[in-house]
Amino acid sequence: MNPRLPRRAALAAALAAPSPPKAQGTRPSVVASFSILGDMVRQIAGDGAALRVLAGSDTDAHAFQPRPSDAEAVRGAAVVVRNGLGFEPWLDRLLRSAGHRGAVVTASEGVQTIRAPHGHGADAPDPHAWQDAGRARIYAANIGEGLAKGDPPRAEAWREAAAAYGARLEALDRHVRDRIAEVPPERRIVVTSHDSFGYFGAAYRVRFLAPQGIGAGAQPSAAQVAALIRQIRAERVSAVFLDGPGSQTVMERLAREAGVRPRGRLYADTLSAPDGPAPDYEAMQRHNVDLLVAAMRDAAA
Repeated sequence: MNPRLPRRAALAAALAAPSPPKAQGTRPSVVASFSILGDMVRQIAGDGAALRVLAGSDTDAHAFQPRPSDAEAVRGAAVVVRNGLGFEPWLDRLLRSAGHRGAVVTASEGVQTIRAPHGHGADAPDPHAWQDAGRARIYAANIGEGLAKGDPPRAEAWREAAAAYGARLEALDRHVRDRIAEVPPERRIVVTSHDSFGYFGAAYRVRFLAPQGIGAGAQPSAAQVAALIRQIRAERVSAVFLDGPGSQTVMERLAREAGVRPRGRLYADTLSAPDGPAPDYEAMQRHNVDLLVAAMRDAAA
């Protein structure tokens, strides 16, 4: 018997008949697709919204499988916040199946995108726009507008809260730029497990190399790995990192054969647990840039 069948049947039952959006008490119910967006909502809304995060901390949002309780939450949400840009196609299907009638916020709407690397299609955008703290200010504004739509009596308060969070992100953007400026431009080369840092690299002038594509399931060829090993040796790259919650077998082998050691874990698509180094978006960016600068400066010394 297929072990997934009971789960699928339960999910189908949960999606049976759509119901209108509802709030818990006077608070709008909000669903965020994954942990980073969930934190952005939390920073803006505080306890003024009843928040449900679907793909939580240390969860691979690319491969997330919704549960029946997630379908119920989406169906009844006043606001659903998604990244867009093809990041969570499972959520698009869930919205249709659940008959969601509330507001849908695409947090990346209006962001100037860059192309996705490694053959994701000629016109495919890289979905990881939050990696640039400057672009994340657009996320904050979009979330504020979505909360205003979901809770019209407090629309102006939501917009003001989003603007205040946007000011914090502006300060964060300056902090990241100042830290990166400590490293000579020619030494700003980093190797990561996956291509999740394109926006960070473009915004802060750091060159990221990766043996795998954006998706955690992508597998590099032996020739790609060998070419990257040669490049690490030739350019004396010391900033080699793991990222993501999945298997790091390829990256560990690459580091071993290149004669370098991984310098820790960067957080790209997910936050850490509350007691970890990246429990919120601002902490994630500070954690990442601290590790990056220390590793790149080692090579520059």
